[in-house]
This record gives sequence, structure tokens and C-alpha cells, in this order.
Amino acid sequence: MEHPTGIKIQQKSTLIVMTILRVAIGWHLLYEGLMKLFYPDWSAAGYLQSATGPLAGLFQALAENPTLLALVNVLNTWGLLLIGLGLFLGLFTRISQVAGMVLLLLYYLSHPPLFTEPGFFREGSYFIISKDLLEILALFVLMFFPTGKFLGLDGLLHVFARKPMHLMDHGQPDTEDTKANVQQIQRREVLKHLATIPFLGAVVYGAIRKTRMSSLEEKNLVDSSSGATKRFVQQIMAGSNSTSLEDLKGKQFTEETSLLKGKLPTGMLGNMESSKLILGGNLLSGYVHSRDLIYVSSLVQNYHQKDRIFRTLMLSEQSGVDTLLSNPVVMPLMEEYWKEGYGKIKFISDMAGLDYSDWKNGPKAMDFEAYQDIVKGAIDSGATAGYIQGETADFYIENRQPEKLVKVMDLMRQNGLPVGIGAHKIETIKQCVELGLECDFWMKTLHTHDYWSAKHPTWHDNMYCYDPGETIKFMESLDKPWIAFKTLAAGALKPEEAFQYAFKSGADFLCVGMYDFQIIDDVNIALNALENIQERNRPWRA
Repeated sequence: MEHPTGIKIQQKSTLIVMTILRVAIGWHLLYEGLMKLFYPDWSAAGYLQSATGPLAGLFQALAENPTLLALVNVLNTWGLLLIGLGLFLGLFTRISQVAGMVLLLLYYLSHPPLFTEPGFFREGSYFIISKDLLEILALFVLMFFPTGKFLGLDGLLHVFARKPMHLMDHGQPDTEDTKANVQQIQRREVLKHLATIPFLGAVVYGAIRKTRMSSLEEKNLVDSSSGATKRFVQQIMAGSNSTSLEDLKGKQFTEETSLLKGKLPTGMLGNMESSKLILGGNLLSGYVHSRDLIYVSSLVQNYHQKDRIFRTLMLSEQSGVDTLLSNPVVMPLMEEYWKEGYGKIKFISDMAGLDYSDWKNGPKAMDFEAYQDIVKGAIDSGATAGYIQGETADFYIENRQPEKLVKVMDLMRQNGLPVGIGAHKIETIKQCVELGLECDFWMKTLHTHDYWSAKHPTWHDNMYCYDPGETIKFMESLDKPWIAFKTLAAGALKPEEAFQYAFKSGADFLCVGMYDFQIIDDVNIALNALENIQERNRPWRA
């Protein structure tokens, strides 16, 4: 059976399907290019720096050379834009397909999915076959189908390039009616080949909307390594109210502590005793997770002045929460807190060794000597324990550099500190155990997925424990204490439910960010959770 145009029905159906595939790939690449274009400070440095596989050295060398990196950034952005646009519109389709395969092949070779765990730049688990490779294969198949001429600007160019159609060519007289019919057919052809253009606006609109949705939190309070938290602390140090601070010295929060229902139990982290509830320091240091709430950044900076921070620490101690866990960037605050006699709260320092200066593309390894200097600074300033920060451990294990973690841990041990290993991914802890890395305690995220944003199909910054069931199962096999963190999923879960879940699931300690007005309630909630645990498979390890 033949279509009036001469194309078999089956062939036409195949071309329709292949055209949809071409437009879909074009949509993806174009959108990626637009997102990079709309962020002028975007850079491929982090992506290149984290390259793995046999060509990792080449990609990392590109990242280290400013001139070449700038060229890569331009070529990558405009390559995605032009290739995506060509595929989307069906313009110079063959050239776009070949260029797309080359670009995607470079992506594939930079992070080949061989025998590595899912990384920051891969959203799934792959072995050889990845999203990049699938799109390469799809573009290769598309090379055998004239989709651009079937529906696209290539077809429009073909319409304009060919000689005008005349029915006289088929032995029929060229009348006014036949001329009108021919013109109508040609107009329909032109409109057909322009069919994808209206959808182009949807792609651009989506990219613009995504850009506008980026919160101030995402832009400004990223991580201490980006300098945001450091600037926050410096601001706090410079802008303190000496009168308010003087009023705090020796203050007893008897009214608040009278509401406590009991005393928090303690446990041992190596040679250091700590309360079962540990004060998380993100809120105090300006590193908060606000999701898309753009007012939170300024709120935190205005609320957490030095007197408020010291009040929080003092109330925490008097409520039985005798340990703070935070970034070493807050050490100037802690040194003053201890030296001036406000309190004696213990300090567990996270030892982060990543560079987030190009945060949109993910972290890269910090200069290792600089990393060691940070660790030494925390030790010299009075840290009572230390642990490899979660993202840092994830990064170095994923990039097969456990020896650097060992050196940092040895440095802490040599100075008498209990040593821990943190992780967001349970695969990191599994690898550490398999490699024989010894520690005094573990830090691992744990929370349920019983909140709406946890059910989003792709990775996002509202997910901290990817597989709580697997985390619980594996942590049962470890005989060292476990500090669970992100138990509230950065404020998405109620402590009444989250504390009970974490303790019941095997955690020995909980690290929880708390404002001063939340401390009493949270201590009581923790006490209630501990008293009402009826079934717990993992023995208490502290």
C-alpha cells in the first residue's frame, strides 16, 4: 500500500517515530546548553577535575589550564546550543548528529561507567551502558533516516531549492486551478517543516524559569569552602554586641531547663564522652538548607549574631547537650567562647577537604596541603574530636584515593583526637570497611522518605539518605558507634517521628541542628524516644 506522496505507510510511521526521537535528543542538549548560557559563571572545571578512566589525566589537565578551560567552557556551551538547536529544528541534521555523537562521546570518556560507583556527575548506576552512550547510539541510528527532510528545516530548504512543481510535467495541462493546488500543497509542506518551532519557546521558557527559581540560599550559602560560611562568621565576629555578650557571662537558664523531663544519657566516642543528642552546627555557621525559600539566608544572618550563638551553646550545655559538631571555620567563635568562660562545650570538627568554588558543577579535590592545614588548624584551636566530612569521604572513596583519608585520620590520631568517618552514601562506608579503614565512630545520614520532595524522581538537595533501608541493614554489622545526621532531612521531618526512627534503627547518637528556642523541646523528644524504644536490632555501641 502506497501513500499518495509515494512514501509507504510503514516507512512514514518509522520516520515519524525517528523524528520524535531526534527532537527529544535535541530538546535535551539544547536545554543543557541554555542552562549553562544563563549562568555566566558556569564552568566545566569541576566536571573535568573529577574525570575518571584512562583519559582522566587529559581532562584534568584541561581543567588546570585557565586558557584551555575557558575555551572548553565556550565550546561546551555553544556546542550544546547549536547541536541541540540543529536536532530540534532538523537543520543541517546530518552535521548536528555527527557533532552530537562526538560531544557525547567526550562526556562518556570523561566519566566512563566501568567499575565505579554512581558519582556526582552520574545520576544512576551504570555499567558500560550509560545515558550518554544511549544517546550516541540513538544519533547513530538516526543517521540512516532522513528525518530533517521529512520534518525539519532541511526539508524546507529542499522545498525552496527544488524547481516549482507543475502538473504539466506529468502530461496534464497547467491551468489556474492546478497552479492553486500546487501552491496549496507547497504551503502545507512549508508549515509541516516548521512544526517544531513553536515548541522551541517551551524549551527556552523552561530554562528561564529554572534560572529564576534558583534560591539565594543556593547562590550564597553553599558551603564553607566557597567562602560563604567564612564570610558569615567574619561578619558575626565583627558585628557582635559587647553589652549583650557581657550579660550572658555566668547566666543560668533555670526557667528553660526547669521544663526538662530528665537528663540525657551519654556514650563514648573513642576516649571522648558525649551526650546522645549532639548540637549540629550548620545553623550556627550560616550553612542552612532553605530549599527555595529566598528569605532564609538573610534571616539566619540577622538572627544568629554572636550573642545569640553563645546563648544557644550555653543553653545547649545546661540542657545536657554537651557536644557541638560543626565546620572548623567556626573555630574563632569557639576559641572566644571557651577563653572568655561562657562554657566548655566539646567540639567535633568536620574535616572537609573539597573545593566548591565552582559549585554548580560539583566539588573537586582541595589542594591536599591546604586540606591538612585546615585539619591542623582545627586541632590547634581546640577540637576534641574530628571526622572526615561526609561529602569529602564520598568524593575520595569514589575517586579511589582512600590514602588521603588515611593521612588525615592519622594526623588526628597523632594529636589524640577520636577519629570518625562520615558519608552521605552507604557505598562509601562499605568501601571504607572493605579497605580496612579504622575509625572510632561513623557518621551516616539517616531519615525516612516520608516527605513530599523526597519522592522527586531525580537527585536534589532535599535528599540526604538515598537508601535508609540499606543504611540500617549495613550499619547493624558495624561495632563502632554511629552518629546519625540529617535525621530531620534538613527540617522536612518532625523530630517526634525522626528521633524515634533513628534511635530504633540503630543510631547511637543524633546530630541535630537546633535554634535556641528548640533545644528544650528537642531534648525532651530525644528522652521520650530513648525511653520508648521497644525493638532495636542493632546493639548499643556507645
